[in-house]
Order: sequence, then structure tokens, then C-alpha cells
Amino acid sequence: MEKSKVYFTSLRTSPNNNLLDKMERLVKKAGIANIDFKNQFTAIKIHFGEPGNLAYIRANYAARMANLLQGFGAKPFLTDSNTLYSGGRSNAVDHLQSAMENGFNPISGKCQVIIADGLKGTDYREIKINGEYCKAPKIGAAVADADIIISMAHFKGHEQAGFGGTLKNLGMGAASVPGKMELHSGSQPIINTEDCIGCKVCVKNCAHGALSLNANRKAEIDYDKCIGCGQCVALCQYDGALMGAGDTSERLNYKIAEYTWAILKDKPNFHINFVMNVSPECDCWGHNDAPIVPDLGIAASFDPVAIDKACADMVTAAPVAQTDNILSSQHPHEHLEGKDKFHLLHPDTNWLAGLKHAEKLGMGHLEYELIAV
Repeated sequence: MEKSKVYFTSLRTSPNNNLLDKMERLVKKAGIANIDFKNQFTAIKIHFGEPGNLAYIRANYAARMANLLQGFGAKPFLTDSNTLYSGGRSNAVDHLQSAMENGFNPISGKCQVIIADGLKGTDYREIKINGEYCKAPKIGAAVADADIIISMAHFKGHEQAGFGGTLKNLGMGAASVPGKMELHSGSQPIINTEDCIGCKVCVKNCAHGALSLNANRKAEIDYDKCIGCGQCVALCQYDGALMGAGDTSERLNYKIAEYTWAILKDKPNFHINFVMNVSPECDCWGHNDAPIVPDLGIAASFDPVAIDKACADMVTAAPVAQTDNILSSQHPHEHLEGKDKFHLLHPDTNWLAGLKHAEKLGMGHLEYELIAV
């Protein structure tokens, strides 16, 4: 079997070769110009960043990509779908405001910004795939209706999926709010009463009013209201909120793969992963912890499976960042080169299962050839 090609460039620059130039050269070398963009609505799927989180991809990269695509004759737009949880991106008004605060707007971005699933997250298309886990994924309409998909993903850890890359950016990110509910269904958290200190952080931040403190000042979940988004798990600093056993990381990753397949199966697509500011958790929270490895570079490929596998392998091979970060604190004096850092961070996750399922669906290949640019 021929290996998929993943192109990669380091972050080294020179006076005549900045990172924007390097990204453009990378995607051209990877063959992006082979797509017929003329008069095609082209969705650039990118995370606009939760206010307070500074690990998202800078708007400069999105602007350079939009400008390049316009040169090919495309009609590009920047897009993402709304979130399930409280914060700055749960509806289109707040989402656009957050995007503008982080530098994404029609002027700086060189193209329009469209929230894919509309004002309240209910503007979506059901795409029938008859998957093993999802029969008809509910995809944000702007992504579902686009002619071409370009993914620009920040590669980082993720507390439920293991890591977030191309598949997560598309499969979870482009899902509408009802789609995200389907993805998270079965993954409702539990309260560890021994470690809960009654700080009410989870209570104050639950977007669905599912949490309260009981008479013993311990958090309590109303499962009739809980939609399983996992925000309480991510926010709790005391292991008082944990993911329950009703679902698994494998199952979530299988669903993400099937949602990604629904988006990509009938359309030209291309993918870019930014392996920099590799924070331990998702960009959806209003903070980003210190990177766990040094900044490595930018990868590009037509194969969403191969690019995620290549980037995961790079992080595995890399040393831990020589700074104060969660891995250096938890594993002092240990050499973690060659260790699966995402599994060390989130031991209940299995990111490889999702990639294998995506390969099984015919989306791409785990075997790849890494080509330096």
C-alpha cells in the first residue's frame, strides 16, 4: 500500500522567509493547487479561540490562507460551529464577538466570517452515512453546504479524545449544537464526593443548570438536564468531577471519525495542523496551560488520518518542554521522549482508536511518508 504524504515545515525563519511564507510554501508543495477552486464556496474550518485562551491559531495564518485561495479563484470564508457549554461561543452573536476580539474579522481575515450552525446552533444539515455509531451526522449548514473543506487545526491535548487535530477540528468542531449533543451522549460525568470541596465552580459554569450543591456541600448532578459536555470535568481542579463509565474515549473518537467522514466524503478537502503551543487540554476553555513540548512546526496533507498520526508521533518523539508545565511537574527527572504524552495526560483516552476507525471508513491511512519542506 502506498503511504500517504504528509508535508512538514519547521518554525525556523529568516529575514526573507517568515512563518506565513513558510505555511504558504508548505501547502503549495503539498499540492493544494491541484484542487479546482474556481467559484467554489470554500470553508476554512478554524477555531476562533475562547476568550482568555491564547493558544488558538493566529488570524494572520487564516488571512494568508484566504488570500491564497482567492488567488485560486475560490470564495473562501472562515467558519466554526457553536458550543454546548457556557462561554463566549455558544451562540452566533457571542461567537462572532469572541472571534473579533481574537482578531478574526472580514478585514483582518481577508474573507467573511460565518458561524456554521447559525444563531442558536440549530441551522444544520443531516448527512446520511449509516455509520456504526452515527446514522446521519448533524453538520453546521455552512460547512455542509460548502463545496470544498480546508481544515486549519491547532494540535493539542484533549481531555476526552486524547488530542485534538484535524479529525477533532472537523468532526466535533463543525458539528451543530444538536450534533455535539449526539457526540457527547452517553458520556455524562459523575461526582467524586470524597474529593469535591464544594467550591461551586462547576455549579456556576454549567450552561444547562444541571449542577447544584447538596446539604453536605457536595456537587450533585441532575442527569435529566446534563448533556454530557464535560465542562465540569475540565474545570474541576480537585478531581471532584470525573467522566462516567457510560461511554468511553474510544466511542467518542469513533463518533468524531464518522462525523468527519460525513463532512469530507463527497468533497475536495485539505488539512493543516499547527503543532505549536501544544497545550494539555482543549482550546474550548478560557485559559491555556503551558505547552507540554517545544513548538515543532506545521504539517499539511490531503489525508486527515495520516496528518493526525504524523503529528501525534512527533509529539510522542519530542522531549518535554523545559519549562514549568504539567508533564514536567508530574514526571520530574524523567525522559519522556518516545512516550505517548497525551495518554500520560489523559490515561482514560485512546486517540488511536479514532484514527483506526477513520481508516476503516476509507478516510485515509495510518501509514505515512513525512516530507520536509
